[in-house]
Amino acid sequence: MLQKELQKAGLSEAETKVYLAALELGETTIVRLAKKSGVKRTTTYLVVDTLKEKGLISSLKKKNKVFFYAEDPRVLERIMDERKNALSKIMPELLSFTNLIDKKPQVRYFEGAEGIKEVFKNILHYPNQEMCAWFSESFATDFEEEFFHNYYRPQKRIKRINTRAILPDTPLIRKMIANDQRDLRQSKLLPVDQYNIDIEIDIYGNNKVGIISYEEKFAMIIESQKIHKSLKSIFEVMWGMIK
Repeated sequence: MLQKELQKAGLSEAETKVYLAALELGETTIVRLAKKSGVKRTTTYLVVDTLKEKGLISSLKKKNKVFFYAEDPRVLERIMDERKNALSKIMPELLSFTNLIDKKPQVRYFEGAEGIKEVFKNILHYPNQEMCAWFSESFATDFEEEFFHNYYRPQKRIKRINTRAILPDTPLIRKMIANDQRDLRQSKLLPVDQYNIDIEIDIYGNNKVGIISYEEKFAMIIESQKIHKSLKSIFEVMWGMIK
């Protein structure tokens, strides 16, 4: 667990192993560090040098022999703060380059039940906004209701994300829309013979479109203002036409 967290903080796997070994051993030698960490001795020399540059390991001489010891772990906080401050300083310049980049749609693909959940977790990043959606029955027949009931819908209410949805007119859907007010949703139904949509399409944020095929266990998030605007326009036309 500690190794994973240290790697998230920016240390390599070998640096993490050597640093943790140094913390446990106190003043020690390269030989003992290599043995304790499980890193080859030749590699340990290189890793110790990089850790010294980062201020995480120091050395001292005793009787013509070099010993190494780990610095206070709070040095890591300072390193992270310094990186954050350095990034903040250059961020305006970095952002200026984005205007020069050809804006192409970004597409992220997800597979399996956990992948599908990523779309809904992304929707929750846009509180106090409206989502427009085409739903199918598949969300109830081919996916776990527990995720919607225990996580997504409660979070959606907390974040005040309102929904306008177009759905097929079936007994199952009518049962669901009985909770429209609670779920911050407005629904309009179309006869099943006019509604041949087996997937879910969610239009949200300023430029996001989520597409979900529950039966195929597949989803994607498209980030494109043009696609978002076009689908939103189609949705508004349909919404206005449905009584």
